[in-house]
Amino acid sequence: MARVILGVGAGIAAYKACELLRLLTEAGHRVRVIPTQDALRFVGEPTWAALSGEPVATDVWSDVAQVPHVRLGQSADLVLVAPATADVLARAAAGMASDLLTSTLLTARCPVLYAPAMHTEMWEHPATRHNVSVLRGRGAIVVDPAVGRLTGPDTGRGRLPEPAELFALAEELISSRTERGTSPYASPTQGGAGLRPIPLAGRRVLISAGGTREELDPVRFLGNWSTGRQGYAFATAAVARGAEVTVVAANVELPDPAAVTVVKVVSAREMHAAMLARADTADAIVMTAAVADFRPVTRADSKIKKHGRPPEPIVLTENPDILVGLTARRAARTASAGSLAHQVIVGFAAETDPGLDAAREKLARKGCDLLVVNPVGNGQGFGTGDNEALVLASDGSQTSIPRQSKETLADVVLELVEARLDLVSEHIDCSFRLESARPG
Repeated sequence: MARVILGVGAGIAAYKACELLRLLTEAGHRVRVIPTQDALRFVGEPTWAALSGEPVATDVWSDVAQVPHVRLGQSADLVLVAPATADVLARAAAGMASDLLTSTLLTARCPVLYAPAMHTEMWEHPATRHNVSVLRGRGAIVVDPAVGRLTGPDTGRGRLPEPAELFALAEELISSRTERGTSPYASPTQGGAGLRPIPLAGRRVLISAGGTREELDPVRFLGNWSTGRQGYAFATAAVARGAEVTVVAANVELPDPAAVTVVKVVSAREMHAAMLARADTADAIVMTAAVADFRPVTRADSKIKKHGRPPEPIVLTENPDILVGLTARRAARTASAGSLAHQVIVGFAAETDPGLDAAREKLARKGCDLLVVNPVGNGQGFGTGDNEALVLASDGSQTSIPRQSKETLADVVLELVEARLDLVSEHIDCSFRLESARPG
């Protein structure tokens, strides 16, 4: 059971925080709601107290003997502010302590997650963008708001992400803190011993997810059983680490993860084009999608009929190998720039009978940094909530991940990615310093 502070700003989206509170409490977490004074105009104190089973206060003068403006932040495992209005973001960025919520934010030594919600013009204003940048620089996770219907007839970016999406992200942050024993997300500027910067702050992560489909006719296709759950688990984990995340999703029916840009595709060729179009700006690429190796040479314009005789044979041709294309593009870019590769590429190999020698050969042939080999079939892999894998690295090392949740598997693999990104950064910094030290 985690101790969660749910901060609520004065926005119409405050009603959604009631559902978020329900999800957190039903998951077994102890939740203390701290609304701003004006937030109570949208949802009253009795509602928060009844749903949480905890006292509700907005100022530092309630229960003074317990010093709540200090103790609440110190003892929390997660502080989640939803909705985070422009006013709350501004006061938090300025380090103000004008009420119980902002005082708690100043004393928190745990992951802090802001879910902004406001009108598009307010979100896009330079002052708000500056405040968001400041908070992210201090180690907070500030997710981008969703696009959709706002107050009144307005539509645009500024909508609070759905409670289920925020809950999934909160669970990721809580589990990471619980497993590691301390927060890997807080910046040293927040104070406290042993805290370090967000692992993927400022990084861009590109992920493929789902299973591609190759059309035979207007009603049939060649496909696979992939649901995209593993890819979406990577997306949530990467956001929790501070990354800017884009997912190229093939035929995924899951809700889009909070704060993730999702690009929808259908076929392998569409995914190939979408991934390569976004690859150059990515610091890390994770290819979890199950991509069809083959497609029909021709697609029938109308439904293929029986006609009382055997159908014509379906002739297949190979699809482009997306992973090979990504590693080749990285190699070409690195060679032309004359610099070290800055990008870490992770491939997935779903196998019914994985052999170590074959997997190592595939790793070398694909040219990626890590190859996650996971068994599928017989109740494993596709469509399940858990997974297991053997991660082979280009440096010869390997990491075994026993069967556990797909979210935990994503955490383990991203830690391997982070270590390689840190190593690349160290090499680049060292090369720069050596070059700068040369005379003339």
